[in-house]
Amino acid sequence: MRVPSSLTSMLYFQMVIMAGTVMLAYYFEYTDTFTVNVQGFFCYEGAYRKPYPGPEDRSAVPPVLLYSLTAGVPVLVIIVGETAVFCLQLATKDFENQEKTILTGDCCYINPLVRRTIRFLGIYAFGLFATDIFVNAGQVVTGNLAPHFLALCKPNYTALGCKQYTQFISSVHACTGNPDLIMKARKTFPSKEAALSIYAAMYLAMYITNTVKARGTRLAKPVLCLGLMCLAFLTGINRVAEYRNHWSDVIAGFVIGISIAVFLVVCVVNNFRGRQPEHEHSHLDNLTQMPMISIPRVESPLEKNHITAFAEVT
Repeated sequence: MRVPSSLTSMLYFQMVIMAGTVMLAYYFEYTDTFTVNVQGFFCYEGAYRKPYPGPEDRSAVPPVLLYSLTAGVPVLVIIVGETAVFCLQLATKDFENQEKTILTGDCCYINPLVRRTIRFLGIYAFGLFATDIFVNAGQVVTGNLAPHFLALCKPNYTALGCKQYTQFISSVHACTGNPDLIMKARKTFPSKEAALSIYAAMYLAMYITNTVKARGTRLAKPVLCLGLMCLAFLTGINRVAEYRNHWSDVIAGFVIGISIAVFLVVCVVNNFRGRQPEHEHSHLDNLTQMPMISIPRVESPLEKNHITAFAEVT
């Protein structure tokens, strides 16, 4: 099957969208292009007086471990799963449910295995960057303070005139601590770690549920999927236990990650389904294209006798 020019142009368009998504995530993450909202606080506010837990590298779930798992585990599972499905279709000669080999040129072929794997991994990568963008946008707009914010801010309560707990401090120069740490402490809503972990777990759980059709997996699939979801939830709970995020930050991250994963799986990759069998389409087309047959009307004996009696009377 040769690729039409419309599909080629659509592929280029999708690559442009992917590149734009990556660039936007980069600007949010590593540049000061978007200014973080400076949110004020009340004097001696208890919600922000938790002890500083230390750098992120000292966390029970450090960023290196989290990013490695969210990037590596789904890639490994999808590659192994698609290879197993492809080999099973070849072994059972189930060619009707197998996607066609696409010819992109005089010598370049796209194998169905490669095609499905790249599609599912590409959508996953796009969702991962989209989740990061949504989270960073929320953090920049809200500027919500971390539970340990005052430990890093180190405000001079005497200079600020804090005599009552109800006094609100909104000055940009109220803090005397490290500006970089203070800026990070202003970006907690929603929780990025919770959003990325639940997105990866949800996408992978839906892939396993919709793709693995082997016998004897009625119990294995739920256990594996629930295990992935539990790891994601434990990541969010760990963020709260270490005073790095509030419960509201973690819940908002969970909502964003689950929403993006469900949308991509249901609306974009159609629950990881392959192409529909062609005989179904051809059967429906034959039914729609079948010509109408006109059947002549047959007059019943009762109706004929009734008409004859009516004529004799008249």
